[in-house]
Amino acid sequence: MLDIKFIRQNKKEVEEACLKRGVKIDLNKLLKLDEERRKLIKKIDDLKKEKKKLGKEKIEESKKKKELIKKLEADLSQIEKDFLDLMYKVPNILASDVLDINQEIKRVGEIKERKVKEYLEIAGEMIDIERGAKVAGSRFYYLKGKVALLELKLINFAINFLTNKENIKKVIKEKNLPIPDKPFLPVVPPLMLKPEIMKGMGYLDQAPDETYFIEKDNLYLIGTAEHSLIALHANEILKEDDLPLRYVAFPCSSFRREAGSYGKDVRGIFRVHQFEKVEMVSFCLPEKSSFEHELLLGLEEEMMKLLEIPYRVVKLSASELSYPSVKTYDIEAWFPSQKKYREVASSSNCTDFQARRLKIRYKNKKGENIFVHTLNATALAMPRMIISIIENYQKEDGTFDEPRILK
Repeated sequence: MLDIKFIRQNKKEVEEACLKRGVKIDLNKLLKLDEERRKLIKKIDDLKKEKKKLGKEKIEESKKKKELIKKLEADLSQIEKDFLDLMYKVPNILASDVLDINQEIKRVGEIKERKVKEYLEIAGEMIDIERGAKVAGSRFYYLKGKVALLELKLINFAINFLTNKENIKKVIKEKNLPIPDKPFLPVVPPLMLKPEIMKGMGYLDQAPDETYFIEKDNLYLIGTAEHSLIALHANEILKEDDLPLRYVAFPCSSFRREAGSYGKDVRGIFRVHQFEKVEMVSFCLPEKSSFEHELLLGLEEEMMKLLEIPYRVVKLSASELSYPSVKTYDIEAWFPSQKKYREVASSSNCTDFQARRLKIRYKNKKGENIFVHTLNATALAMPRMIISIIENYQKEDGTFDEPRILK
């Protein structure tokens, strides 16, 4: 959520961000509600002061003021609700270097031109989508044998990599980033969240149909571990000296409806309802978040290099950004059977958008409580990385090898 003071003072910038993102919202109505809200708050405060000054002999007048305050507070409650409903629909502003089209930043790794098979043909029953559909419906699956073990190896690889301070130090040195080399703390998070927590993350207003809701228990299934990890410090005031706080979640199941038709992606395990993911999250000082974002991207790239998978980095266009993000990079791995790059990871800087909604602050040296900046990034997402490894490491005999780093 943006600061309403920022919206008042930068209405044109917010309008431009909404337009570029394709978000329709009546900012004039929002600002009118804000004005009504502030007037009512002042009126109620003034009446309370007047009531307090009345002596015991003016019981009747005091009673009238009490009733008026009660009525105005009811009016304020409705206006606050309408105001917050609109505030939650306003997306974050955009970083200055985000364009209206996707930007390819770089390509890394050699692409070998050769005759290849699709991953399902290579894996056979080790990726069992027929039985997955039998027991749970379409877009569910079983991983077996070598493929199941490959997932475990990838999870272990990502955790070992991110908890090793030397790996963090290497990326910071290569990119010359003015931030600490603190490693990531591993976390096993809850897979369900309360509605107010999920709403605070900033995604429900953009794509409510993508999330699974368990009505009986009034809980949401997480779509990514970012949801649980950011919520970890909801309604807390952190210490400035403790920042940045870096967490990595594992092994973490993610649940998404993936509503709509996606052609070939409906078949197989590229786009599914449940998948494992190792996720990075960082809480940092506002002035450091752009550097922290470069660190997360660098760590994603370093893992792709160690896995020896050809990839490219893409900076997403304004229209493809999630509401909380000011800038997002995608890592796209090479898929030989499709002869194109496909997204396997992303990293986003959400500035104070989520922290403001979830009331996550830190106390600075002056004793002021300031909203932290939050960032998230995919370490490794299965099964897309599994697909990429099977296809990039396929052998002539119809089987597949594994990256050296996993052996």
